[in-house]
Amino acid sequence: MKIEQIYTKCLSQGSYYIESNNEVAIIDPIREIDIYLKRAAKTNSSIKYIFETHIHADFISGHLNLAKKTGAEIVFGPNTETSFDTTIANDYEEFILGDITIVAIHTPGHTIESTTYLLRNSSGKDHAIFTGDTLFLGDVGRPDLSQKSIISNKDLASMLFDSLRNRIMTLSNEVIIYPGHGQGSSCGKDLSSETIGKLGDQKKTNYALREDMTKDEFINEVLDGLLDPPKYFPSNVLLNKKGYDESYKILNKNLNSLEPNEVKEKLIDNNIVLLDVRGPADFSDSHIPGSIFIGLDGRFAPWVGEVLENIYTSLIIICPEGREEETVLRLSRVGFDNVLGYLNGGIKNWIKFGGSIANIENRQASDFTDIKSSKENILDVRSNAEHKSECFNNSLNIPLPELRSSLNKINFKNKFYIHCKGGYRSMIAASILLSKGISEFANIPGGFDKIKKFQS
Repeated sequence: MKIEQIYTKCLSQGSYYIESNNEVAIIDPIREIDIYLKRAAKTNSSIKYIFETHIHADFISGHLNLAKKTGAEIVFGPNTETSFDTTIANDYEEFILGDITIVAIHTPGHTIESTTYLLRNSSGKDHAIFTGDTLFLGDVGRPDLSQKSIISNKDLASMLFDSLRNRIMTLSNEVIIYPGHGQGSSCGKDLSSETIGKLGDQKKTNYALREDMTKDEFINEVLDGLLDPPKYFPSNVLLNKKGYDESYKILNKNLNSLEPNEVKEKLIDNNIVLLDVRGPADFSDSHIPGSIFIGLDGRFAPWVGEVLENIYTSLIIICPEGREEETVLRLSRVGFDNVLGYLNGGIKNWIKFGGSIANIENRQASDFTDIKSSKENILDVRSNAEHKSECFNNSLNIPLPELRSSLNKINFKNKFYIHCKGGYRSMIAASILLSKGISEFANIPGGFDKIKKFQS
């Protein structure tokens, strides 16, 4: 038996490759399926099952294309509705894979169809659970993402409480947990950076699994402090239910080289977004006015979804030379398939062409050694939880996902300073502010972490 976690850092997402006697099951595959096909080919194995823990909202699954390529059976849990052929597992239905067994355990709460897959080894012993977004390490899935509006968040939270207590926590403490996400995912509030653990450890450390916790306490704590779900989530759900193009078709359609004059001409259309995916320092030094920064070397795809919101937005990308294909593919992970092309030669070619350039003022962290007692105007774009944990007393906290809709809260009379934890999110925020005509600010590279170093 072989179990491999295939972790996509950009999505904070874990998919799983399970192999037994040359039969393979894939759990929660991402859209780019070659990674699974190559692993199966290495051992001359065949992919028999594609198990989905639920209909995903935060990324486009590879289930349809993988089934098309391999003939594998797509399996969802009870109450799932799709427009394609799939197997809807019965609660506790068993699926044989080589000499192991995978049991579908219906665990509603994150969504109504959420299902945990229990793996029993060749001896019939419970070995591992693949929990999707039902149970993470350090957290549980948020119960406000179901697309069934007739079910309230409190009702879903109640279901989640029962699923955890009656179906997961009854298993052996030695059972290994393979969750759907790790730290950074919007499908929970405060996930651990660890991505594999044991159930017994979670019973001791996960706030949502406390033995003395009542259902009412669970509901209140799980729902407390949740930001609104990202606006691109419903569109991803729809694609995962109805279908989408294969990756090679997206590349053929979107990987278009555009000369500077073509980009300038297309930008006459105000509905086109110029997306700059270079590093924060590069964007700060020189960028095309009005462009939005979301760097590739970060949680790129989810932030594209959080910031741009509408997956049907037309995009032109500015990226480091040689990373054009990577950019298009990573955008497609969250359904942003409408890329018109990329600027040939990048920002250097734009400058050579004579295109206008803007920059962002930076103030170094070393300038803020006395920031706690200062009267500077400070905008903190970290999450509410980060801000509550530790912050500068005089800072205004607007989490980055809320910035576009909260510009009226920024009423500083004088120049203000932006920071996040390490400098990535604050540069996104800076690009958003500039695109909205707000320019009286400076960014702090290195963010809160670097400022703290100078204070110690």
